[in-house]
Amino acid sequence: MNERKAISLFSGAGGMDTGIKKSGFSVLAALEIDKYCCQTLRAATQRDSSDTHVIEADIRTVEPGDIADMFNLMPKELDLIFGGPPCQPFSLAGKQKGLDDERGPLLFEIIRFAEFLKPKAILLEQVKGFLSARGTNGEKSGAFNQFLGELNRIGYIPKWQICCAADYGVPQLRERVFIVATRDRNGFEFPEHTHIPYNENINLFNLPSYTTVGDALYGLGEPVPKTVGMTFQNCEDSHVDVTPARDRERISYVPEGSYLAAQTHVGIEIRGNLMPKDTTKYLRLDRNKPSNTLRCGEIFFHPTENRYLTPREYMRIHGYDDDYKLLGPIRSRSGSVKDLDQHRQVANSVPPPLAYAMGNKIWGYLDEQNI
Repeated sequence: MNERKAISLFSGAGGMDTGIKKSGFSVLAALEIDKYCCQTLRAATQRDSSDTHVIEADIRTVEPGDIADMFNLMPKELDLIFGGPPCQPFSLAGKQKGLDDERGPLLFEIIRFAEFLKPKAILLEQVKGFLSARGTNGEKSGAFNQFLGELNRIGYIPKWQICCAADYGVPQLRERVFIVATRDRNGFEFPEHTHIPYNENINLFNLPSYTTVGDALYGLGEPVPKTVGMTFQNCEDSHVDVTPARDRERISYVPEGSYLAAQTHVGIEIRGNLMPKDTTKYLRLDRNKPSNTLRCGEIFFHPTENRYLTPREYMRIHGYDDDYKLLGPIRSRSGSVKDLDQHRQVANSVPPPLAYAMGNKIWGYLDEQNI
């Protein structure tokens, strides 16, 4: 196999990087601003014995020409630029400020890098809300159309598709939009599903059913409780329980596969101010189904035990290998934070098996086109 080179932007905890590497690409550099994510990325580089250079910086301060000089890259030599810019401005669960959010325009940094480096392909991941997010003119879908317009302006033809991680063996019903853009022409086809919902005719498609939460958590032992003085340096497997006593009590009233707001027979002193729409707060997962989309705002609960899922269990549900090491704090439920704890690192990342499917398909397309 000829070596194909890639650069990762908005790398996060390295979920997309992991899948892209497994598909055969050599990731030259991973650019990320969060300090704990960068520690995780460096640990992944050691794990893979790869030469990926982790750049801890605000992407807006990095010149693509400096990256080109660092790796002696000439325009059109790079095979792939990929990344998942911050999704909060476009998330349907957030304030939906779109490009008016200070983080919204960050997605155009991919355009800035691609315009200079001229890679053979570009891969972008975003939340579904990006497709309908308003642009600077207030027009619905304006942000999406503006991004496509910028791709066209620099000579790229895009294709896009909403992909569910469960269709690729990940035990999670996580849907995200992926954009693949190539120069001059685009005959790219998105990867076919490898799994199907359990209620579909397996014999017709000859594919296995979705992987479930029970499948993902099978074989993990009891987590260790977080203790005073415990740091991420002395808990390398991230299988740590940080559940407060009060939350253990509240979730004890919730049956498997349900959530606390639905337990209307429970007193207000237990349900608090939860509303019927709060379906992901105090959610207990079901062993016999894929998980809901992992989120940053809440930590889901174990199917049978009265506790939060641990970061290691989150990683299982996201499709990470067990020897992948997270670094950073392990927090209980909290509001907005300026840095990413281990649960948030996982929830923000692209599931590696889905990234692998994308990378493998992009590699095949570049080979077919002999580019």
